[in-house]
Amino acid sequence: MSSPTPALVTQRGARRLPRVALLLLSAAYVLPGLFDRDPWRNADLVAYAQMAAIAEGRTAWLAPTLGGVPGDTALLPHWLGALFIALLSPLIDSDVAARLPFALLLALTMASVWYTTFHLARTEAAQPAAFAFGGEADPVDYARAIADGALLALIATLGLLQLGHETTPELAQLFGVSLFLWALASAPYRHWQPRLGVIAALALLAGSGAPAMAAAIGIGGFVVCQRSSYPEVRRCVPWVAVATLVAALLASALDAWRLRALPLAPADLWPIARQWAWFLWPSWLLVLWTLWRWRRQLLNRHIALPLVVVAVALVSSVAMRGSDRALLLALPGMAVLAAFALPTWKRSTSAAVDWFSMFFFSAAAITIWVVYTSLMVGVPAKPAANVTRLVPGFDAPFAPVELAFAIAGTVAWLWLVRWRTGRHREAVWKSMVLPAGGVALNWLLLMTLWLPMLDYGRSSRALVERVALMVPRSACIAAPRLSTVQVAALEVFGRYRVDARAGSAGGDCAFLLQGVRLSQRPEPPPGWALAATAQGPRDRDEALAIFRRQASTAAP
Repeated sequence: MSSPTPALVTQRGARRLPRVALLLLSAAYVLPGLFDRDPWRNADLVAYAQMAAIAEGRTAWLAPTLGGVPGDTALLPHWLGALFIALLSPLIDSDVAARLPFALLLALTMASVWYTTFHLARTEAAQPAAFAFGGEADPVDYARAIADGALLALIATLGLLQLGHETTPELAQLFGVSLFLWALASAPYRHWQPRLGVIAALALLAGSGAPAMAAAIGIGGFVVCQRSSYPEVRRCVPWVAVATLVAALLASALDAWRLRALPLAPADLWPIARQWAWFLWPSWLLVLWTLWRWRRQLLNRHIALPLVVVAVALVSSVAMRGSDRALLLALPGMAVLAAFALPTWKRSTSAAVDWFSMFFFSAAAITIWVVYTSLMVGVPAKPAANVTRLVPGFDAPFAPVELAFAIAGTVAWLWLVRWRTGRHREAVWKSMVLPAGGVALNWLLLMTLWLPMLDYGRSSRALVERVALMVPRSACIAAPRLSTVQVAALEVFGRYRVDARAGSAGGDCAFLLQGVRLSQRPEPPPGWALAATAQGPRDRDEALAIFRRQASTAAP
């Protein structure tokens, strides 16, 4: 006999979020940052550099390199970006072409989370309790409202904001996890689609650099399906087993198995806890409430399935000493679990979340507008002075189109606050409207009003342009001691031929670059003479030392 459900929802509470509003909110979250910016330092830049090298034929598709050095590359996502660059770069900029499929993966992840929650909420164990005199929510309407809440919870989660808008393999892994959840959630309502979906999901995870994650959630999904009371779900057991085996074989064929576990010290636990607290906010708050209120249904599929994914991702993050990219893969399951807290949420707790969200995100938006106004008109003066100190040399341009989008987003936020503070207590998803809307608003403002400043500070273009004043674009650069990010910047923004292999200083390149500290005088290697140093706008004590090969030691 199944345990009683803790959810109590009336038919009025199961009304859905208007589709136009949901689509506009999703677009305001996915599209900003897609255009008019460079690939930013670190993972975003390195991934794009490898995609561009593959698309332009400068490296092999099966064994891509950067500066001649093989990288720890997840092949499938890089092939996807390279394919879009090859197809679209004559029409649009190659960096935008590379971002398009990853923006699509983010949108597909959001759609998968919605449909996963919709199917799980339709199961008997997840339905709200029936009232003695009727009036409880219709099963489909209830499932739709819970799914709306899951999508809002995903958008509201802070950890998805930056990593979800990068051109990195983690976006493919994120979609693979959400596709796996959808496949097993939809098994009672679909025939062949879930079977193909689970195979594609685990294969995508394995080919995108997460084969251990694929194996772990495959085993967990196998157990969940085997224990299900739905015959259609139990019939998926062999398909999950085959999918796990296919993922393992694909990872072996692509040489994707890597041991990324790091030794963990007790001192690491507190930083990891702090990281989880902000990265998973506000979803973790709702997930804890879900696990408590639905504690008698933990083995039911609507709780057990997303919980498997969350547990595997959290363990992976700890094993990798607090990796935020492993933690990212917990977000689809977190959003699904968070949605089931909404029909059991107390009114006082809901009001506290609303007031916190209203004040916090409004204050953040006001800060963005004040700094922007200071940069444009000089009033107040201090924010502009702080920007000049942090990013010297930055000259803020006026962009009327971006300003119009920022104004429209701000007006929409004011309307949303006014709507939420009115008498709208029925909808199940109401508590997630302000957190999701606040995150979308501030991301929109950052990617419109602050985008030129952020792009100037986080792009390596300015540094490479200073290098180009002393090194011809046609020159070969030896860079055996430069980081992967610096090599990627030279190839992307300078179009240099970079040889980063060990021993490249003894090759035929006329220039050698090394990272140095300005407080120390660079010592030229034997056979090289110091020509100059180049410093980025935000680099305080670090620079690139540029050495020119002495004529007497040039290679024949």
